[in-house]
Amino acid sequence: MLKEGEIRIPSGCAISGIINRNKELMNCSNIVSSMALMRERSNGLGGGFASYGIYPAYSKYYALHLFYDNQQARHQVEPELHKSFDIIHSEEIKTRRTRQVRTSPIIYRYFAKPRLLFEDDNEEDLVVSIIMQLNSQNNGAYVFSSGKNMGSFKGVGYPEDIAEFYCLEDYRGYIWTAHGRFPTNTPGWWGGAHPFCLLDWSVVHNGELSSYGNNRAYLEMFGYNCALQTDTEVVAYTFDLLVRRHGLSMEHAVNCVCPPFWAQIARMDGEKAAVMKSLRVVYGNALLNGPFSIVLATGRGMMGLNDRIKLRPLVAATKGDVLAVSSEESAVRVLCPEPEQVWQPEGGHPALGLVKGETSLWA
Repeated sequence: MLKEGEIRIPSGCAISGIINRNKELMNCSNIVSSMALMRERSNGLGGGFASYGIYPAYSKYYALHLFYDNQQARHQVEPELHKSFDIIHSEEIKTRRTRQVRTSPIIYRYFAKPRLLFEDDNEEDLVVSIIMQLNSQNNGAYVFSSGKNMGSFKGVGYPEDIAEFYCLEDYRGYIWTAHGRFPTNTPGWWGGAHPFCLLDWSVVHNGELSSYGNNRAYLEMFGYNCALQTDTEVVAYTFDLLVRRHGLSMEHAVNCVCPPFWAQIARMDGEKAAVMKSLRVVYGNALLNGPFSIVLATGRGMMGLNDRIKLRPLVAATKGDVLAVSSEESAVRVLCPEPEQVWQPEGGHPALGLVKGETSLWA
């Protein structure tokens, strides 16, 4: 029997992210190397990447990435897709069989435009509704990426194995995020690997949300279906609700998921204290409790964020127009060689990099 101290679980999971604020495209080599450096943080039960700017020829369309259990599931689901979308182009995503990744679902992508029933329909709400419906039908299909000019590539394996499997050397993006999984409460399966995506949002996460049940019940009141056997999906849905649907600024959204303690609010000036109190009262169920560090991205930028008392590691570095974040400083220095600044963001205080000209992670 293993005793305490005889096995190392170094705060679980590895995360990395990098953005070039000038939208200069980067290949995957540095982020794959940063993940390989942190191999001991994962156990081969999940790895994945998200990248932005990879589909310039189809940048106006939603890039839907789907897992299918079998060809029968694909033949059943594709007619449903055609009912809701004009499919501009579809294809099986290029992969290669490797020694480490020998079995996988059938993986397709569709560049699609939703069919609006009425002129004033919200396009993004419609896409979210269709995805929630498809992913809740238990029909052997799962939409795991759905943004414009971006895509998620994930599966069961170590991150560097997943990169090789998906031929990521063929892609170039101005944002890359990555995850190496060490699941503790859920099984390792292709849909449960990170990143978790919804529209342009993508999230990689290290930690555990003790507030998952409360967060899930809250989100389901707004039509989000949390059925993927992991706490991480509530992070993507929460930011979608707060920022895209409710129109909160990113600063206020962060103050909802990582709010100041009541004792801190009591010491704030009158107007600021009133705002913080209102956010805590109205969005109390959006609080993400427990140890975590996340990297959140959209086409407009990237953010690294810790829980309020920094129970999971996160290191950031900058050089020129590049911001890099990771679980370890050694990995950050692979992403951002010879950095001008390296620091550990305070708990609840984001390291934020926006594409030049943008003022928020969402429109």
